Amino acid sequence: MRRMLPSTATGALLSVCLLATTSTAWSQSAAERAVEAAQEYSGTEITVLYEAGLQALDASNFAAERWEELTGIRVNVVESPVDEIFTRIMQAHRAGTASFDVVNVIPNQMPDLAMSGALEPLDDYVERYDYAQELELIAPVYRDNWMRVEGTIYGFPDDGDVLVLYYRKDIFEDPENQEAFREQHGYDLAPPTTWEEYREIGQFITDKYAPEVYGAAGHFQPGNFQYLVQQRFRDEGGRFFDPETMRATINSEAGVRAFEGIRADLEMMPTGVEQWGFVENLNALLAGDVAMSITWPPVGRWAAGYGAETDALDWLPESQVSGRIGYALPPNGQPELAVGWALSLASTSENKEAAYLFMQWMNSEEVSLERVQLPFTLRGPFRESHYQDEGFRNLWPDAGDYLDTLWEGAQSGILDLSIIQIDRYEEALRQAISRLWAGDDIQEILDDTAEQWDALTDRIGVDAQRRAYEDWASKPNAYPTQ
Repeated sequence: MRRMLPSTATGALLSVCLLATTSTAWSQSAAERAVEAAQEYSGTEITVLYEAGLQALDASNFAAERWEELTGIRVNVVESPVDEIFTRIMQAHRAGTASFDVVNVIPNQMPDLAMSGALEPLDDYVERYDYAQELELIAPVYRDNWMRVEGTIYGFPDDGDVLVLYYRKDIFEDPENQEAFREQHGYDLAPPTTWEEYREIGQFITDKYAPEVYGAAGHFQPGNFQYLVQQRFRDEGGRFFDPETMRATINSEAGVRAFEGIRADLEMMPTGVEQWGFVENLNALLAGDVAMSITWPPVGRWAAGYGAETDALDWLPESQVSGRIGYALPPNGQPELAVGWALSLASTSENKEAAYLFMQWMNSEEVSLERVQLPFTLRGPFRESHYQDEGFRNLWPDAGDYLDTLWEGAQSGILDLSIIQIDRYEEALRQAISRLWAGDDIQEILDDTAEQWDALTDRIGVDAQRRAYEDWASKPNAYPTQ
């Protein structure tokens, strides 16, 4: 596989290799300490569980080979569909099998896994290998929300997922469009700051350019779209539960407003868009067929053509909008930190020390800087240094604007709901979205969803679920601050 590695990143890793094996008077970095300590376990093997597809290339095509060269420890990468990772971790724990050593965990599933005993507490390792200082340099929204459960460290935030609004700068900045839009709506044509503006701007563009270009599109298949639904609900002032009774409040007026707005948005989008997944939406944006799209960070660099010659990305169509895509936060300015990943240590691992050291090395300042720039993976920046790095900011002409927008999201983003058996609550929400697209009555949809949530809470136990919800809701980015 061809690799596009920035020279600054390559130099950083080379320094790790040299300093890990050479005595110097300088203090060691966290990566160097991990390498030196891990050499004691040379000849062993650790197994890492990753999401199948591009995410796994982060380990299999980059980290595994380098780690074995540096330490003699072999890394076996096991891939799994994203919706099966939680189940596989839990099954291995309940069976008491050492199936995995390092596991990639979706942060909103971490409390469930930690409380069940499936994840190993990391505080003692962090102290032993002096990693606390570098952990503090992770962007606050990820560090303060994705790392701890009830005060204990169970994972290292390792992927800065945040939903971003991508828009056609050439359409928005066209003087004729700007004049016509201001005359029609009384404000400037610019990235929307409210959902009402989003709909008005999208309709204006659709009215002028469709069917060649539609105002907006998105990935509306329920599995992906439920994250944006969580954002829209809270943008409307919604709260998921009554904190005292733990009765679901998804069927409140806020929920109705959110669902009504989502359904209304479809009017300025391509026919059949409610069936689109991530790939269909990506293809439409890269082809220039839509003027706005809210989606994940890798789309920004792919739209710019970064990594187009990489073998692993040969499935991507050639971007027709390179240099014409702008970056902004979605309406209301507090985007969903949708999905994300954290590196955790399986409690059943038989190689905990070696596995932890691999995690520290992967997550460290210098090595993570390389990983988030790999064109063939989906890792988004998550450390303060990632957003500021001059090499990263110059990978394509607008890379600085891209990183500035992601950094804004890393300040204001809001968390995915995280409670016990969250996957079951999300499944009920996915069913609600399917019914929304089918045209069912919105209040009835939400009432049924609330009933399902209440039944789940009763089965799990109201007190136990309240404890999990209170821990989540106490975090600084659980609900919008506006």
